[in-house]
Formats: sequence, C-alpha cells, structure tokens
Amino acid sequence: MIQNPGFLLTLVAFVAVIGPLVFVHELGHYLVGRWCGVKAEAFSLGFGPELFAWVDRRGTRWRVAAFPLGGYVRFKGDMNAASMTDPAWLEMSAQDRAESFPAKPLWQRAAIVAAGPAINFMFAMLILAAFAFAYGESRTPAVAGIVQPGSAAEQAGIHVGDRILSFNGRPMATYTDMVMYTRIRPDEPIEVVIERAGRTMQIEARIGSVMEDDGFGQKFRVGRLGIGAGKPVVEPVGLLRAPVVALERTGQIVRTMVETLGQVLGGMRSVKELGGPLKIAQVSGQAATLGPESFIFFIALISINLGFINLLPIPMLDGGHLLFYGIEAVQRRPVSAQAQEWAYRSGLALLMAMMLLVTFNDLSSFGLWQSLSGLIG
Repeated sequence: MIQNPGFLLTLVAFVAVIGPLVFVHELGHYLVGRWCGVKAEAFSLGFGPELFAWVDRRGTRWRVAAFPLGGYVRFKGDMNAASMTDPAWLEMSAQDRAESFPAKPLWQRAAIVAAGPAINFMFAMLILAAFAFAYGESRTPAVAGIVQPGSAAEQAGIHVGDRILSFNGRPMATYTDMVMYTRIRPDEPIEVVIERAGRTMQIEARIGSVMEDDGFGQKFRVGRLGIGAGKPVVEPVGLLRAPVVALERTGQIVRTMVETLGQVLGGMRSVKELGGPLKIAQVSGQAATLGPESFIFFIALISINLGFINLLPIPMLDGGHLLFYGIEAVQRRPVSAQAQEWAYRSGLALLMAMMLLVTFNDLSSFGLWQSLSGLIG
C-alpha cells in the first residue's frame, strides 16, 4: 500500500533525487572540459537567485541557486548558461582563447557536451549493477505458466506450457521481456511465435487493454495478454557480470522510452501521459515511503530519463549541440551564428511549450482543474 508522504517528505525526496543527478550531469561536462583544457568560469547547481557560492583556485565560481530544477557549467567563451558562443571570444588574448570552449577541436567540444548524458547513464548503470549483484537477475522463462480465462492470450489460443519465442519478430528470452513489450502496446495486433510440444507455431493475437492506477492519482491504459509466469527463476550475478546486466537493463529502459515517445508523436498514446517536475516530485515522495531500495532504483530511472532527454536533438539541450557538431563535421564549417540563434530561440520556445504541457498534465492529475470547476460551478 503506497502511503501519502506529505509535503515535507515529498520536497526533501524531490531535492534528494534531482539535486545529485543534476550535479552528476554537470560534473560530466566539467570533468571532460577540464581534461580538454577548457576553463570553467561557473558551475551552478540550480537556477534563479544565488543562495551561496565560492571561487576555487582555478577561478571557477561554484554556486547553489534557489531552484534545483537544473544546472549548468559556463565555460570560457560561452555567452550564457545555454553554451551559446560569445562572439567576443575572438577578441581574447591568445592565452585566454587557448582555454576557451569555442577554440577546441570539434571532437573535444562534442566529447564535453556528450559527457553530461553519458555520466547520467553510467551513474544509473552503477546502481543497477549493484542491485544485480545484491539481488540477482530475474531469468524466469517466457513460458505461459497461467493463461487467464477470457484474456487476449486465451482468445488467441495460447495454452499453459507454451514457450513464447517472439512478438512481432522480437525475441522473448524471459517473462520480463514479454511484460515490457506488451505493457506499452494496448490493443495492438501482434504475431506470436510459440513452441508447443516441440513444434513451432505462429499465432495472430491482439494485446488486451486494462486501466491501471499508478498509485499517484492518474489512470492510464496498459497492454496485457493475460499470461502469468511459471516458477520464478532468479540467477545470482557475479561481480564481473553485474555491469553487463546493468547495461542490458539500461538498454531495455531506453528502448521502452524511445518506443513510448514514438507512440506519443504518432498519436497512438495521449500526451496527457507525459509528466513533469511536479509529477516527479510526487513520485519521489511516494518512492521514499517504499524504502531505500525503491528510492534508489527510482533515482536510477530518473538518471536514465535525464540522460535520454538531454540527447534529444533540440537546441538548448546537449543533443541540439551535438546535432550542430554533426552538421559542422559534414560541411566542415560551423553552423552560422544566425542559424544557431534562430534554432536556440525555437528550441527555447519548444521547451517552454513542453514545460507548460507537462505542468498542465501534472496539475490535472492532482485534480486541480476539477476542483476549480467545482468552485466556479
């Protein structure tokens, strides 16, 4: 039973999730930038009014701001926190230009930008590897241990004992693979290949759809075939294999994110399912009530999410910078300042629109609009 954590625990849990992950992300930029000889003028954890700050012996101003919803590293030669190049960098002295970001080779600039998302993925994999080492790996076979009466599986002719080999050509090695595939595809037709009594058979089926409550007041559709697992199988994981398991799990999570985003963009899934900072804060508090393991696992999921989102090819995000560097590598000259300015303005508008949308969704899931309509009525 998920308990109501209360406002204070929710706030503390949210800061405990976002703060370290933002720090880790920006630390990736900072460390690779320092390795490449770029001077960091400012390292900010959060935005808005400065709470406190100090300057280290390298001249970097380390600051903590009031709103912990992000952060930035401003390198020498950057015009602002979005890492837009300051045209004045060309007027610097030779020594200053040598330690500025725009003066570095393309591969170094790309490495500095990519380091933020990369370290988020590595941080999450470190957590997942520790979980795998401590608790083992679920390897329950993709075998129908139970077929629920009236379910999509029964209607398709799947029997108890059938081994599921693939869904739409994708191999199903474990029961977890089956659940992750069907869960995000309610009402979709699939081609199921099974093995029954030594024979391979192909079955046409349609994934069922059920409404679930996420435990935080929001209902959503999930896919379900109605196949229950057989006897659970958990294999111990050694120290050398733990990183491999973590990499595989991270890949599964990222693939699910990509497929879910594609469904939203393709109109197969409602944009109302997208959540924002308020939803993350609420879930952070709920995860904290479930114990340290659940909370730490939630941090790993958010770290993967943060790395994935930052790699989207949207100007203002790391992925947008990498897109510009890709274009620069192809055309062998930087994207024009005018084009970058237009792209950054468009990217900012897109990000603001997305923030408004997910905040609207968050408030809707909290029942705010229903409450206001009741007061008006």
